[in-house]
Amino acid sequence: MDEQKIIKKVSRVGIFGNVLLAAFKLIAGLLGASGAMVSDAVHSLSDVFATFVAYIGMRLSMQQEDAEHPYGHERLECVASLILGLVLAGTGLGIGYSGIRKLFFEPASIEIPTVLPLVAAVISIVVKEAMYRYTMYYAKKMNSDVFKADAWHHRSDAFSSIGSFIGIEMARIGFPFMDPMAGLIICLLILKVAFDISKDAISKMLDTSCPPELEEDIRTFVTSQSGVERVDLLHTRQFGNRIYCDLEIAVRGELTLTEAHAIAEEVHDAVEQKYPNIKHVMIHVNPA
Repeated sequence: MDEQKIIKKVSRVGIFGNVLLAAFKLIAGLLGASGAMVSDAVHSLSDVFATFVAYIGMRLSMQQEDAEHPYGHERLECVASLILGLVLAGTGLGIGYSGIRKLFFEPASIEIPTVLPLVAAVISIVVKEAMYRYTMYYAKKMNSDVFKADAWHHRSDAFSSIGSFIGIEMARIGFPFMDPMAGLIICLLILKVAFDISKDAISKMLDTSCPPELEEDIRTFVTSQSGVERVDLLHTRQFGNRIYCDLEIAVRGELTLTEAHAIAEEVHDAVEQKYPNIKHVMIHVNPA
């Protein structure tokens, strides 16, 4: 299955799954008098927008290079991930505001939930964890940061449903304030995920280098190539979900220009073949 079909498939499952789940949780929250479940439904509804943004971002990032963008469009995936993080943060703050309002300003409005929101919470936990695993499987297959962010959006919804379940059950056994309190816990969980997603997106938009372990692995691999005496310099930068690499290698000084160039070409091809995420390697040859 090609990437275009995978993107459509994952997006379709995410959008339709979240619409149905959000509607179910909203009805359960309203009929069952649970503010926590209503907040949980709002979170699921935000997942619909998140999946849509992920789909658009992934499609745009896969556009071919052109005259105005000779390095491609991969960084648009980082933009989509950043938007996802901001949407998630806004959702969390909205849920937190609702919980604070009920706890401190409208305590009389707190009702005892029925058993229906509890059932909805259990179903949501199972469904959202399944959606997380499904989306993350294909995200890793495509090495897509934006779909990884979308997968974590699903799991954050599962976490929020766990918080809803605990709050609703506590409210039912005699602690009604625990229902809006669950909303505050959900808020903190969502904000943590939003922060992690946004931080990763910003880091990759700033041409951050790859982890030291990967750079050391590349250095060792290049040094092992035929004709390479040593690696004088290695710089990497992350460009969306792809990597650009600048190398300076040393070869025997008595080699002709043609021979040195041939070694550089072999190293270039070997690196790009071994590391699929590396989009391009720029190699400079020094005399050893």
